[in-house]
Amino acid sequence: MREIYADHAATTPPAPGVAEAMRPFLDGAFGNASSVHRRGEAARDAIEAARAEVAALFGAAPEEVVFTASGSEANNLALLGVLETAKAPRRRLVTSAIEHPSVIETARHAEAAGFPVTWVPVGEGGIVDLGRLEEAMGDEVALVSLMRVNNEVGTIQPVAEAAALAHACGALFHSDAVQAAGKLPLDVSACGADLMTIAAHKFAGPPGAGALYVRRRVRLTPRIHGGHQERGRRAGTENLPAIVGMGVAARMAAAGCDRAEALGARLAPALPAAVPGCRLNGDPARRAGSIVNLCFEGVDGEALLHALDREGIVVSTGSACSAAAPGPSHVLIAMGLSAEDAHASVRFSFGRGNRAADVDRILSVVPEVVRRLRALNAPEVGKGA
Repeated sequence: MREIYADHAATTPPAPGVAEAMRPFLDGAFGNASSVHRRGEAARDAIEAARAEVAALFGAAPEEVVFTASGSEANNLALLGVLETAKAPRRRLVTSAIEHPSVIETARHAEAAGFPVTWVPVGEGGIVDLGRLEEAMGDEVALVSLMRVNNEVGTIQPVAEAAALAHACGALFHSDAVQAAGKLPLDVSACGADLMTIAAHKFAGPPGAGALYVRRRVRLTPRIHGGHQERGRRAGTENLPAIVGMGVAARMAAAGCDRAEALGARLAPALPAAVPGCRLNGDPARRAGSIVNLCFEGVDGEALLHALDREGIVVSTGSACSAAAPGPSHVLIAMGLSAEDAHASVRFSFGRGNRAADVDRILSVVPEVVRRLRALNAPEVGKGA
């Protein structure tokens, strides 16, 4: 039985060509890009070639790209780097209630360190409330951070409008675009971002490489000290193989993946039609089609995940970075779902390796699995829905 991997929002398999591009730098072509001999020069040239590819994905200049070890590190650098550089009274961070844990927890860390934080709510569709965001603006705001695409429900956030509000009050704007790369054009100029985060393993690159776009003349306090790498913005010997792989993946991501969007667009209405008491979480129109988050009334999401895993279908109950955390999804709770419905929700997310036959099998397997699980717990759930 062929495994169906429908958890691309957690991580993606490397695209053809990525591992091949990395392999020489794990073997004979190793070198430290800070060294001045020929191996060092070759390593440096490879990193700069990858930087140019990543910059093109952002629509930016190569010198505006800072390589990191992950998207989470890039988010930390963006938020704390700006806040620790900011001068009073402009020290406030404004962000939303549905951000990735690497933004949520970094914001809480900043708040504990004395930086004021304003949390902007979202509506039931999972879109940030621009009216409330505008109310939060003022002369004390240093940075507004809003994700481009939500990692759990796929909602597309109004980042251009948010950036305009930030700039109108003299603040900088950051967007966590980890889930957007390969799904939507990033185009930092069009959306008005001063800083933007991506992670290679979310768009068919390797784990261990992330990047932060930093607009020219934006000053950051480094989070990692001890070297001059990345123009003094991030110390440490670069992960040469992973960065090379990220460059290859960035070139491919620029073309997008229409097939993944089409598969999600087919599944989103089909499963609720096939399963009574099933509904889509998130705005049905303003979302990345490849991410489909569904609530199965009366079913424990973890139980459904494991039952599908036994059937060879790999899905998720939410963010991979918070999978071990107790309690329901903070994203779904912020959208107004009850704790019970949040626990009953499962995320399907598609990528380059998926085919129409994968959706066919999901549609053939999930209704029966849900029926069995409901029969164990609440036989009447879903009847007459």
